[in-house]
Amino acid sequence: MPSGRPYWVATAGGPRRSLPTGRWLGGDASTTADRFVDELLVRACTGPTIDLGCGPGRFTASLSARGIAALGVDNSAAAVDMTVRRGGIALHRDLFAPLPGCGGWNRVLLADGNIGIAGDPVRVLRRAHQLLAPRGLVIAEIDSPQVGIRRERVRWETDHSIGTWYPWARVGAASVGMLAEAAGLRVVESIEACGRFIVAMLAD
Repeated sequence: MPSGRPYWVATAGGPRRSLPTGRWLGGDASTTADRFVDELLVRACTGPTIDLGCGPGRFTASLSARGIAALGVDNSAAAVDMTVRRGGIALHRDLFAPLPGCGGWNRVLLADGNIGIAGDPVRVLRRAHQLLAPRGLVIAEIDSPQVGIRRERVRWETDHSIGTWYPWARVGAASVGMLAEAAGLRVVESIEACGRFIVAMLAD
């Protein structure tokens, strides 16, 4: 579980990328630009929100503090514990497992590229669609248009430790529309802010 020390994401057969742990942790660890874009994501969640892959809970806790019903979900017990310590509510569970309120959430949040969980963005989006109420929105943070769709095997690395490989996918802004369509969703808004990309997808 990342702390303030440097982390990288290594790809099988490819380069490793620096992991923005400050952004991921949020609060004082993040930059002004990070906090600005995070605020855009929070403001997009105007009703009951389920935060899939909530990590340390910066969004779940922020929404709860604003009086918005929010539930974080993460398969890391440490992440769930961090979310709860911040004042959020979270479940230690796989996002594909049974979850409360299925079919009734106003927003499904996929921040930090979590559309790529399990290396299958269409499956993630279909799951998000199942969780949404009619006319609800998926709010997703994705990669730049140039990325396309990249399926990878990745692991976390530090100067002193190496994690295990797991499947992931990166989705660029130019490719998300066809993935959304395959999941029964429709992109209704796309914005870029401080080099980060956010899309809203409507469940018709």
